[in-house]
Amino acid sequence: MITVASLAPCLGGALAVSGVAVVASRRRELLIRWCAWAVGVPLVTGAFWLGRPGTAAVAIAVAVIAVLEYGALTRLGRADRVVLGAALAGVVLAAWLAPGQVLRVAAVGALAVAAVPLLAGDADRGLHRLGSGLLGLVWLSALAGLVPLGASALALFVAVSVADIVAYFAGRRLGGPRLSPLSPAKRWSGTLAGAAAGLGALAVLSAFSWPMAVAVGVGGPAGDLIESMIKRGARAKDTGRWLPGSGGLLDRIDSLLVALAVLLVLR
Repeated sequence: MITVASLAPCLGGALAVSGVAVVASRRRELLIRWCAWAVGVPLVTGAFWLGRPGTAAVAIAVAVIAVLEYGALTRLGRADRVVLGAALAGVVLAAWLAPGQVLRVAAVGALAVAAVPLLAGDADRGLHRLGSGLLGLVWLSALAGLVPLGASALALFVAVSVADIVAYFAGRRLGGPRLSPLSPAKRWSGTLAGAAAGLGALAVLSAFSWPMAVAVGVGGPAGDLIESMIKRGARAKDTGRWLPGSGGLLDRIDSLLVALAVLLVLR
């Protein structure tokens, strides 16, 4: 069984080894990105160590930030963002306190999101607000999966992060056919290499299982393409500029979102 205690030494060791490599590379952008990881990884790991309350707190905090970034990309108004954020928080709290009511809470959240443009009588942008709000609710509700999955979700995040990094560098080096017009820089060669690296990370973390493997190999790339579609529609390169080396938070967790959804379905 995977536990946070069993993952902590691996995460600490990975940070230390990558830190040495980053310093040796003398590349400023890599050092900035590593510093962000050095701060974020212990904080998130500590929260997961606290069990479901800590994991729920992380999920809600991430959901709120994600809504702000998503709302900016899709040009949602303040009321739409507030209701969407509240709906997501409700889904996460239900996953913690009333797991059997998650679908009911999500349905209530969907009705609330739909009510905002309807009550505003927005004939010009109402359909856009409705579609964007419901997409955001479906997409970001996967964060509620952090609560029941616990340490497995932490291992999944590590694996999809490794897969993303390897896919980026391998795709540039190996070339070959493009993965999708939605993301011209991504190649099938990189995606396959990244999937292999992600599965290797699962094995190292003693977290390998066929649902986890499918989540990393299929869910991760799919999540990346969904975010690429949203960004291309918004004509934006990144979802934000505040996270050193990564742009925005959604740029960092896009693969994790669909991977979480795939893992929840298969489990």
